[in-house]
Amino acid sequence: MTAAAELGRLDGVAQGQLVAGGEVTTTELVEAAIDRAEALNPALNAIVTPMFERALSQAPQSRGPFAGVPMVLKDLVAEVEGVRFTEGSRFLAGNVSTYTSEIVRRFEAAGLVIIGKSATPEFGMSPSCEADLFGPTRNPWALDRSTSGSSGGSAAAVAAGIVPVGHANDLGGSIRYPASNCGLFGLKPSRARTPLGPEYGDAISGWAVEHVVTRSVRDSAAVLDAVSGPMLGDPYGVPAPSRPFLRELDADPGRLRIGFTSLTGSGNPGHADCVAGLDKTVALLAELGHEVVETSLPEFTSEDGAAIGTVFSSATGWIVDYWITRLGREPGGDELEPLTRAYWEMGRGISAGRYLAAIETLQRYARRVAAFFVDHDVFLNPTMSLPPLPLGVMVSTPDHPLRALEASGPSVAYSGVVANLTGQPAMSVPLHWTEDGLPIGMHFLGRSADEATLLRLAAQLERARPWDSRRPPLSV
Repeated sequence: MTAAAELGRLDGVAQGQLVAGGEVTTTELVEAAIDRAEALNPALNAIVTPMFERALSQAPQSRGPFAGVPMVLKDLVAEVEGVRFTEGSRFLAGNVSTYTSEIVRRFEAAGLVIIGKSATPEFGMSPSCEADLFGPTRNPWALDRSTSGSSGGSAAAVAAGIVPVGHANDLGGSIRYPASNCGLFGLKPSRARTPLGPEYGDAISGWAVEHVVTRSVRDSAAVLDAVSGPMLGDPYGVPAPSRPFLRELDADPGRLRIGFTSLTGSGNPGHADCVAGLDKTVALLAELGHEVVETSLPEFTSEDGAAIGTVFSSATGWIVDYWITRLGREPGGDELEPLTRAYWEMGRGISAGRYLAAIETLQRYARRVAAFFVDHDVFLNPTMSLPPLPLGVMVSTPDHPLRALEASGPSVAYSGVVANLTGQPAMSVPLHWTEDGLPIGMHFLGRSADEATLLRLAAQLERARPWDSRRPPLSV
């Protein structure tokens, strides 16, 4: 095994420890990651904008707990001044950022070195990472399968071992779904835990949140320690943790009351492989001393479902109109994909009053969920309701613009969006694989502002059923 491959099998904390101990230099870490990217990315198409020269120039100056540790930055929301920024859209194909986002400043202040931008579907709104601008991103567990969206490029790069940390963001499951499809740990933090500034404050009424996908729980916790906390002028905050998140990993989670279900919102169970993973997880939790209770979250009413559709359509309308203002022109006929254009047109027809009414509807639903957590610490179900789907299934066409949305529905029937509309933390933990080697994540929803309990539980599960030895066929 080459030195680059050996380093690629380590998580970010371990790579940082090698630098701190003088065993490798920050430049050597970055050079090794670039070697891995050049070897693996042609097959994956995970990195769409290489930043190798910038990374090599920054490596010698990197300091902090992750000094020299390479990462990829999702090409959505977070910007780097002077670097191409497309959000997966042909409308932005030639766009170059004029500022650096606060989350990026915090990544780099912790020592992380960005080696490239990772792929995302157009404006993050499609359920699969198959943007027309760059082509499909392939899952390293099976190259004909989807990584899911919208953080699929980051998930593929981390799963393959190109980097240990991949920036991700989550408006409706986009950290947790790719984590499940790629066999990674994906924590969606609480609303306002991480900053969206300086450009954004309350993005889509607080549904969007920034963090990372990783192989290890400790990488996720350590990065969250480095980047969490409000930026000056943020519209609201979240209670600060009582101690660093990394310290939670050695703490006993205690005996948790964990609700679970195998049933989707339609009342039917998910795919047999997803349910098998759930059954094994429930048995493991019982072995670890937790109280596991079969139950369900409050159901969505038809009004709730319509409100979710209103928010997503409005979000796309806002995104496209934002870029029209920023670029000073409207998109040409071939510069938006069919799904985006359909969402944009629907969003433009939604009044401000209708949008605000939808938000109020879903805030009432969030109160029902909060009441559920009076008697439960955590809620469990499979992250996805189907194993990773083949590429090409979740792609829209001009004559069927909503095809991607309709095709993806059966795979996300467990409604990961609940965590976004309530603002609660949630995580996908890689605890199951199908007989043919495809990963199946388990989804845990926690109490508001209580990442600590989720991280304690995740660390306990990682010790009981370690997953790091499982590597995809295409990896270091």
